[in-house]
Amino acid sequence: MLENRVVVPTCLPLVRRRCHACASGRFRTNGKFRVNADHELIDVWLLVRWVGCGDTVKLTILERVNVRSVRPELLNLLHENDLGLAAELLQDPVVRRRNRVALDWDGAWRLETEPLGHQDFRDVSVRFAARIPVRPVRLIAEGCGLSRGEVERLIEEGKIVSAVRLSGKLSVS
Repeated sequence: MLENRVVVPTCLPLVRRRCHACASGRFRTNGKFRVNADHELIDVWLLVRWVGCGDTVKLTILERVNVRSVRPELLNLLHENDLGLAAELLQDPVVRRRNRVALDWDGAWRLETEPLGHQDFRDVSVRFAARIPVRPVRLIAEGCGLSRGEVERLIEEGKIVSAVRLSGKLSVS
């Protein structure tokens, strides 16, 4: 019997980058955008607040782009401070690279499942609702209600097998 499971985000992840004022390494966003139009050009930033000192910083989303080249639907979402758009933009590799940030997904995702005992032998398919990097051992442990050490032991004994590698991080969508 094939069981389908989904890894879903529960909130926006923390963003990792060093603060110049307090040396904090993380900040969070509540999905607020700042949109500034100067004649025909538009700039858009995602506002973030440092966890340590509370200062606000802007992550560049659009910079000096012609207003007419931006879809009206996107402009509406930006003006409405759409949380889904903020989540999508945070996962965009171009945005992360331009702003020199990384995402910290610890505590920001969950596996939609009911815990199984390790005695149950089932085929399980896991899909990701977002690009959330998760170690497969941690995913299996959470889904089966086991410790990571127990899962690693079961993998070594050949009692847990997978079509994908079980070492490192995994984030498929």
